[in-house]
Amino acid sequence: MERVTVYVDGYNLYYGLKRMMAVDSDWKLFYWIDIVKLFDHFMLNNQILQKVYYFTAPPLNIQKSNRQKVLLRANKLINGNRFQFVNGKFFEKELTCAVCGAQYTTPEEKRTDVNISVQMTGDCAQNNTDTLILVSADSDLVPPLYFIKRFHSEKNIKIFFPPKNFSNDLNNFMRAKKGKVIELINHKRKFLNSVMPDTVTANGVSYTIPQEWKVI
Repeated sequence: MERVTVYVDGYNLYYGLKRMMAVDSDWKLFYWIDIVKLFDHFMLNNQILQKVYYFTAPPLNIQKSNRQKVLLRANKLINGNRFQFVNGKFFEKELTCAVCGAQYTTPEEKRTDVNISVQMTGDCAQNNTDTLILVSADSDLVPPLYFIKRFHSEKNIKIFFPPKNFSNDLNNFMRAKKGKVIELINHKRKFLNSVMPDTVTANGVSYTIPQEWKVI
């Protein structure tokens, strides 16, 4: 069987879902999703999804951070070793308003693209996978993909764009290897089939969807 590993750029996916909500309110359902089950739907008969890595960073806002923790812990609870989240970090970045000159701070996510790059190249070097699926539209991830293509040419690379996200650089990378990206915006049915029940329970532990994510 062909071993498949998925590398999810968490905020790239999250903000894609958030933008889709302005177009179709159903996409709010997909905040509370079984991430492994979603990508299981893309497996071919000769493939096995052995692991999903979810790369993110805890938000500085405590309420947002708590909602993220519940989602990640629920996914870990029901998927065990097939799901692993890898945390980066948010930093306060100081900016200056171009109009009035006032200074203000804004959170900036760091380390996610580095963490993804290290995990992908490491998995190839250790022969932990046969096919890599990158779920992102971040063009900063082009260099590690070319590295893998050059030094681990036996590995198969696929790219999935989160909804409402696109990268010409990543698209051109796939076209150069005579492949094409998969746009998740065209796979709403797979998302619908991967929504978790409001409360997930296993081994005596339960996690419940945050109230703010419920669709009324």
